[in-house]
Amino acid sequence: MCGITGWISYDHDLTRQRATLEAMTETMACRGPDAAGRWLDTHAAFGHRRLAVIDPDGGKQPMTVTHDGRTLVVTTYSGEVYNYRELRAELEQLGHTFRTRSDTEVVLHAYLQWGEAFAERLNGMYALALWDPRSRQLLLVRDRMGIKPLYYHPTPDGVLFGSEPKAILAHPSIRPTVDAEGLAELITFTKTPGHAVYQGMHEVRPGHLVRVGRGGVTVKRYWALTAREHTDDLGATVAHIRTLLDDIVDRQLIADVPLCTLLSGGLDSSAITALAAGALAAQGRGPVRSFAVDFTGYTENFRPDDLRSTPDGPYAHALAEHVRAEHQDIVLDTAALMDPGHRAAVLAARDLPNGFGDGDTSLYLLFKAIREQSTVALSGESADEVFGGYRWFHDPEAVHADTFPWIAAGLSGRFAGGDGTREALLDRGLLAKLDLPGYTARRYREALAEVPCLDSDTGLQRRMREISYLHLTRFVQILLDRKDRASMAVGLEVRVPFCDHRLVDYVFNTPWSMKTFDGREKSLLRAATRDVLPDAVADRVKSPYPSTQDPRYIEALHDELQELAADRAAPVRPLLDSGALAQATADGATPGIRPGAELVLGMNAWLRTTGTTLEL
Repeated sequence: MCGITGWISYDHDLTRQRATLEAMTETMACRGPDAAGRWLDTHAAFGHRRLAVIDPDGGKQPMTVTHDGRTLVVTTYSGEVYNYRELRAELEQLGHTFRTRSDTEVVLHAYLQWGEAFAERLNGMYALALWDPRSRQLLLVRDRMGIKPLYYHPTPDGVLFGSEPKAILAHPSIRPTVDAEGLAELITFTKTPGHAVYQGMHEVRPGHLVRVGRGGVTVKRYWALTAREHTDDLGATVAHIRTLLDDIVDRQLIADVPLCTLLSGGLDSSAITALAAGALAAQGRGPVRSFAVDFTGYTENFRPDDLRSTPDGPYAHALAEHVRAEHQDIVLDTAALMDPGHRAAVLAARDLPNGFGDGDTSLYLLFKAIREQSTVALSGESADEVFGGYRWFHDPEAVHADTFPWIAAGLSGRFAGGDGTREALLDRGLLAKLDLPGYTARRYREALAEVPCLDSDTGLQRRMREISYLHLTRFVQILLDRKDRASMAVGLEVRVPFCDHRLVDYVFNTPWSMKTFDGREKSLLRAATRDVLPDAVADRVKSPYPSTQDPRYIEALHDELQELAADRAAPVRPLLDSGALAQATADGATPGIRPGAELVLGMNAWLRTTGTTLEL
């Protein structure tokens, strides 16, 4: 995994812009701590920060393919292509020769062989830029599920791009500005594909490529979810899912550096850990190493809530013992979660204050601790979106609500462990101007209009296809972005086997009645992996990523809010409702302040440190 950035300019000589390119590249240092590289030509400048995972010696970037002293193509590339060995063998039969063992070089030759259609042949997670000097065109390509981020900002004579907004914002001609729509996007849980919050900036949509030439920018979709009749019976469906999972996990264990799994004790991460343990043992590479996050006193003092009925620790330990994993708990305390340095690092990693409060900080600290022992981690992320695991999938009121089901379920407050809302402290006039319900409704209608359906999809089956599509194209993007930013902030590559497009496409077209055949959530995944799991883990009810229950965390938020209320120069003050702030900072902190306080404190730090201008 790596950090990429670059600049295309058709009216200027970029060979004279090395200092600017270096500044843009340096913002990606956290994503690629192992090496830095630059490539400059008259109209193209590429920067690269490398996290070496495959072929550490031969995979340096930016990478070129030359012939008779002429550059045919150059790339700056982030990600992994899991089928690169098969592609390499096919390309060699077609006459291509290779000088490295890296998947990067395979991507370059695939482009030379198949042109833009090369993207359709890749299986993996990737975000890449290709410059073709022969046509003077740039291609920006993002993987099908949007696992790896990629942003771009058109300019009068070309484009700027980067793995993260900060790379683009490092260019002297770009100023961070957010308008009313951008602020609405930041506050709501919508995650509109292509929307980057900052004015003038866009995110390459999953499964899309962006072509840049002298005539401007064009966007092309090369993959999308499609609706097809499912003809396999239940037994064949479960067997096929297991075959896919075995192949996916086996492919994603390829690495020339230390590798581990993230293990919460839930069905998703336990299935990945168990399958990885079996594959590593078969390859003579075992045992699997696994890591879990925990909080001081969390298990002993756990209190069930609407989302979490059980603590993770006992289940993670049961699975680790079952597969004989080398397991380690990363135990965090409230002081670490509230440490200003840690929270500043999270904000710098995310570029925007749109996260999950202490959930983001704990994830960052978990990954930081893991990175001291491993470079690659396999995660169970996205299984809930693929197999229908969230509780609101099974809540008729949320399913049939005329909005995104996670919003109908009140996620913005409940996920963070509070019973308030993220916008609770914002000025009423500002909220009226932003019209968050109207913004959410428009985005919901846009998403519904995209859903592919069959004529045979009626009633509940049609609605659940819509619900699945909303999660696979919107909600999962929130979580994938969160995990990418937190992991790459410390140079850890996190792989997500459940995002393999073959699995996603197959399960998307499986009838909802089959996905819930045993009356439970994620019935198909449980059936496909039960043989490698202890019963207690296989039968465990879904429990989201943990959030601290330490009352001292709420007290610390309360204290920080009081400091903000006393600071008349705080940049977020004009956005706040004075009455709500006074009530929230009165004596006696309550859990209800948590979502709103985390958003407001994050926004204040964001506005102060980035110099972002709000044009509302």
